[in-house]
Amino acid sequence: MKYDLSMIGGPVAMLFSALMFSATALAADDSPTASHPLAEKLVVNGQEMPVKRIQESPLEGLFEVRLESGETFYSDAQGKYFLVGDLFENAERGLVNLTDQARNEERAERLAQVPKGEQVTFRGVEPTKEVIHVFTDTTCPYCQKLHDEIPALNERGIEVRYLAFPRGGLGSQGARQLSQVWCAENPSEAMNAAYRDKNLESPADCDELVARQYQLGAALGVQGTPAIILPSGQLVPGYVPAERLAKMLETDS
Repeated sequence: MKYDLSMIGGPVAMLFSALMFSATALAADDSPTASHPLAEKLVVNGQEMPVKRIQESPLEGLFEVRLESGETFYSDAQGKYFLVGDLFENAERGLVNLTDQARNEERAERLAQVPKGEQVTFRGVEPTKEVIHVFTDTTCPYCQKLHDEIPALNERGIEVRYLAFPRGGLGSQGARQLSQVWCAENPSEAMNAAYRDKNLESPADCDELVARQYQLGAALGVQGTPAIILPSGQLVPGYVPAERLAKMLETDS
């Protein structure tokens, strides 16, 4: 599926460029909200949008539309006018980014659907207090730096669940190494070995799993590694020291 973006500029072009990815990489959603009457009216250049969810926004007559790609925009009831950008509420406690809240909820929901056996988990002897997800690439220096913080995180009761995100793409050396890690008999030991620049003997037969997690990360807004996702679904890009990350978890909501 391809959309003619020649007449669309700025953030709108970025939004609809995601449609090509979502249409090919992600499955359709059979939830009732995807069959909202507005869905059939959301057509661009003769192509129906891959709608995942539609719900009313706090503004009368304006609907929040979530695509399979994870992108969000707003539309009137007829699908004639689109608004691309974040919606804020001027609340008593200050400005609240409602669009960002919705993105966080979406990330948390999608990550909860990933089987635990498909994640490489590091937990310590202390009872788990919090769980974070990290999209990682074993060839990434800052991922290595974060991985070195695993013991400090575990000591604080923070469990780390890794997902694969080869920053060089699915044909990169990083993708092959991640495939070897996920196919290893003991993935956590293989992850440690990969970060110590040791050769892995396990076959690189987990390409489909790595591709699935890579596509998930892209849909959730991951653009590089490491990408940390807090329990609330908040995305924190880049390396964060253990002490600072623990403080972020204390205020995460």
